Amino acid sequence: MNWHGVAAIYRFEMARAQRTLWQSLVAPVITTALYFVVFGSALGGRMSAMQGVGFGSFIVPGLTLLSVFMQSIFNASFGIYFPKFSGTIYELLSAPISSLETVLAYVGAAATKSLVLALVTLATATIFVPVHVDHPIAMLGFLVAICTAFCLLGFLIGIWAQSFEQLQIVPMLIITPLTFLGGAFYSVTTLAEPWRTVTLFNPVVYLVSGFRWTFYSHADVPVWSSIAMLAAIIGFSLIATSWIFRTGFRLKK
Repeated sequence: MNWHGVAAIYRFEMARAQRTLWQSLVAPVITTALYFVVFGSALGGRMSAMQGVGFGSFIVPGLTLLSVFMQSIFNASFGIYFPKFSGTIYELLSAPISSLETVLAYVGAAATKSLVLALVTLATATIFVPVHVDHPIAMLGFLVAICTAFCLLGFLIGIWAQSFEQLQIVPMLIITPLTFLGGAFYSVTTLAEPWRTVTLFNPVVYLVSGFRWTFYSHADVPVWSSIAMLAAIIGFSLIATSWIFRTGFRLKK
């Protein structure tokens, strides 16, 4: 394992995050704070409790993941797309560093930034609504796994994209609607049939439900199914990434 090469890429990506601190940390936190002001403080008192939890507190896990999903994909996709755009990708491909080490460095840096964002978002939420975590170790485990899974997806999107516009297609047109329809602001158990069954085909439901369980010990779906969904996303991303580096799909052309 070329740890020197991994560390060099990791440090470069983290330094880039410091140069774009407003875009990568401050802006998402402000946006999330506005959600808490509107949904948590302004509307929360008028909404009925969800699963015995006040509405403002109930939406904290969902809003946190909404930020994590978007920023994980954007950070990871831009990290690998920019070398393609500037032409420096060929220097990376010819360097004495394996595909595994490349993915580890880029995804590791993006996941670190997403994890910091999530923790800052949770800290911001405590200003507006009461938040407690029943299973802190499980919460951190879920959070790290979710950050890793969506950074891997973002890495794939960055390789697939051939323009800056294409970088935004998946997060804006797919991930955001799935998140809003995936129980971020409500419990899917409150839906009437057949919509409750239809919602279960949304993979985001399992991620939001599992993460919310770590806070309030309530889940819309079994926790084991949330873990299985996370493993499936990570497994798919790793297999797809391995195929890309083996074939050079949109890397060497």
